[in-house]
Amino acid sequence: MHVFMWGCWGLLMAYGWVILRRWYAWLKMPVVVKNSSIPQTYISVIIPVRNEAQHILALLQDLEQQTYTISNFEVIVIDDHSEDETASLIQKFKKKSDLPVHLISLQDYPGRLQKKAAITTGITVAKGQLMVQTDGDCRVTPNWLFTLAQYYEQTNVQCIAGPVALLEANSLFTRMQVVEFASLIGVGGASIALGKPNMCNGANLAYTRQAFIMVQGFAGNEQLASGDDEFLMHKIAKSFPGQIAFLKSPETIVRTAAQASLSTFMQQRIRWASKWPNYSQWHIKLLALLVFGVNLGLFSSFFIWLCRGIAGTQVVYLYFFKFLIDSLFLVTVLRFLYRKMYIAYLIPLQFVYIPYVLYTALLGLRGTYNWKSRRVKK
Repeated sequence: MHVFMWGCWGLLMAYGWVILRRWYAWLKMPVVVKNSSIPQTYISVIIPVRNEAQHILALLQDLEQQTYTISNFEVIVIDDHSEDETASLIQKFKKKSDLPVHLISLQDYPGRLQKKAAITTGITVAKGQLMVQTDGDCRVTPNWLFTLAQYYEQTNVQCIAGPVALLEANSLFTRMQVVEFASLIGVGGASIALGKPNMCNGANLAYTRQAFIMVQGFAGNEQLASGDDEFLMHKIAKSFPGQIAFLKSPETIVRTAAQASLSTFMQQRIRWASKWPNYSQWHIKLLALLVFGVNLGLFSSFFIWLCRGIAGTQVVYLYFFKFLIDSLFLVTVLRFLYRKMYIAYLIPLQFVYIPYVLYTALLGLRGTYNWKSRRVKK
């Protein structure tokens, strides 16, 4: 068992180094605030939707309240064969609003379905220089587009990933989601700051038309239902080295709701995990394997202790070390996302996180899940 313990500590030390580097990178990343300059970039807001009747009006109303000049942006909603009132609600909204909303139905494009097809279809009719992508169940701040446009004009980068936070939660389950989700956003943002972009979220992602065309959009991974955000960012990073940025600004935090049930949560995470085997960059695969290895080691240590193979104190030390590393990083990320009070939920999260990661990673390899009333198979 000495070999096993040395292996666990070796993985934990490597994990600690990775997280501490990202903690430092997050701290060093400047917080961007909008200034007095007036951006002029024309923006196309791309919103792929399916069955979002409960949420889409709130998002459109947020876009109505943007401080960015209304003549400098358009909103393109692409309906992916919704089975509810999404399309009719958007049509009614258009009649009463000055917001330049264009509704596209994938039903008018035989053979096209799912998110990547929706985004591609929207971009083909978009007039903007900068594509800004979000989801139909999100909420955005009044200065969202203004700050994005200003940052784009100041940096001239080809892709901008933005922060996403879960809305205020009212149960133990959803509050743990807030913490777990913040870790993904934090690691993704810090990795971009380190020049190793690996994760981003399509709820808050901007990229130039030039970059999308240059990398041929989703060509090469269009058969995968997931990965419309990360695969695109990876392709842009390869074609435009050093041209990916994370916009750490309170003005650009996009908020979305936590998953209401365990089943929808697990299906979402399996969907996300299903794209891991298709990553091409070695550093992204290595990070995924490291996270899996650490969690597998900790999971195994518990059962070895039950079989009296190792002392209980050794297991406690392993878990406590990971808890300290995660806490240090997450406190800084949650503070930025205005969710610092949720750090206490990292404690109960520790008891379910390890089996959850192993379960979703293994099922993600199979690539079969349910999402938006569809059965998706690899």
